Order: sequence, then structure tokens, then C-alpha cells
Amino acid sequence: MYNAFFGFSESPFNLSPDPSFLYRSAQHEEALANLIYGVQSRKGFIVLTGEVGTGKTTMLECLRDFLEAQRIEFAFIFNSRINTDQFFEMIAYDLDLRCQRTSKTEVLFQLNETLIQQANQGRTTVLIVDEAHNLEWEVLEEIRMLGNLENRRGKLIQVILAGQPELDRKLEAPNLRQLKQRIVLRCALDPFTEADTAEYIQARLAKVGMPKQTVFTPELLAGIHLRSQGIPRLINGICDNLLLTAFALETRECTMEMLDEVSADMRLDWPGRRRPPQTQRYGESPVEQRPLYNRGD
Repeated sequence: MYNAFFGFSESPFNLSPDPSFLYRSAQHEEALANLIYGVQSRKGFIVLTGEVGTGKTTMLECLRDFLEAQRIEFAFIFNSRINTDQFFEMIAYDLDLRCQRTSKTEVLFQLNETLIQQANQGRTTVLIVDEAHNLEWEVLEEIRMLGNLENRRGKLIQVILAGQPELDRKLEAPNLRQLKQRIVLRCALDPFTEADTAEYIQARLAKVGMPKQTVFTPELLAGIHLRSQGIPRLINGICDNLLLTAFALETRECTMEMLDEVSADMRLDWPGRRRPPQTQRYGESPVEQRPLYNRGD
């Protein structure tokens, strides 16, 4: 809606995980490098964790682009609230296994044969599971068992588990200690620093045609970082709403007043926030103010 007004080629703050908008901070570069290295070196199990909105899915989309470019077969499970039967059925569909896909036994036989064929050609196969913190214990155990598929050169299937920090805590459970021991690489995404937040916003605006942005002042950038707590998804939401507000007011510079309005609309909370005084709701009786003691005593 506001793209033409600001001269953007496309919306700079979409919430969709678009790899072309990846901000290559040091931690994101390291995480992506570890994912690619783990796949190429056939390390087996890799874990990627981060708080909600820190960019895990964008990392996985970048990895998918790499796998497709290298013609590496992969299965991507994006809905982790599944049972074991659904788990194997989804693998069979994604890898296009020629078997009865509702039969776990047939899927395993065909998967093993496919992985061996790939290995004989010097290739590997990847299983990516997003939102892995939601996986049932039984599904995690089945994933662990896939790690038994290997030859002398390494694991036949590379498994990447991505999820919120709860995934790390889940993997600490005694009944998953065998799976934990197989994890050879761990990557973690943290919220942005204030400097990263400013560079992130600048990079996204430059991507759509504003190399030297004048929309957000340094003070406003600091305010956006504070209220988003450095979470990329929240930064996108705040900036998108700020641009929409500026467009509605026909101004090309956002203000702290706009940020206050957007923060209220998005129900944001942050450390040090000053909460407005509670007001009496319509129809409610005022609280009776009683004295601390009886003045007649």
C-alpha cells in the first residue's frame, strides 16, 4: 500500500521468511555455515534453536535454496504435531518413495534402498524438521533410529532439528540421551543487539530501493530495538505499521508518537515500559476509599 509513496520496489518488512532479505549478521552467517558444513560432511544430527521470531525458518529456507542448487534430495517437515505414522508418510511423499506410503515398514525399506543408492553416487539426503520442540517422544525416537542408517563414509541421512529453546531442554530428558549423544553440531540464534537492529532495518530498506534511509531517526531506531527486544519478526511488524501510519499521514519520516501508537496497537511489552494509569471502566463502581482508622476513636 505504501510502496509507491516511499519509492519501494516491494514491501521491505514482510513477515514471510524470504531468503533474499536475509540479514547476514555474524551469528546468522555462522549458523548457515554450520548447517551447510554439517550436511556436506555428513555429520548426522544438527540442532538449530532460537526464540520465537529470531529467524530459524529463514535459515532453513536459505538451506533449502542451497540443497536445491546442489541437487541434494531432502524432506522438509513443517508441521511437527504429527504421530509416527504421519511422520513416515510425510517423508515418503517428500522423497517421492515408490512404496505403500501408509506402511511404516515399506517406507523404511524403500528409504534405506534410496539412501544407499544416493550414497553409492556420492550423494547424501537431508531431513529437515521445523518446530521440532513440538515433536512427540515416539517421533523423536524414530528420528534417532534413522541415525543408524550409515556406511563407512558417514551417515546416509542428515537430520536437522530446528525449534525453540524448549527443544534443547527436551533433548536433556533421560529417555533421549541416545539422541543427544548423536548431535554433533548445535547452532543458536539470539535476538539482535541495538547496532544489529539498526543495520537490519537499513539492509531491508536498501534491498527495496532506499540505500540511505531517512524514514527512521537514530532515536526511533533505538526505540524500535527496545520495544522489539531485538526480535526480527517484531522489528518487521513494528516497521511495517510505522510505514503504514506515515503513509496515512502523508509524511516520509516516522516519529516517536507513531511508535507509541503502533506499540499500543501491537500490545507490545518491554522492560522499563511505563504503564498508563488504570481508568474506571464504564459501568463499574468506583472503589470505596476507606480511612485507615476511625477518626472518632
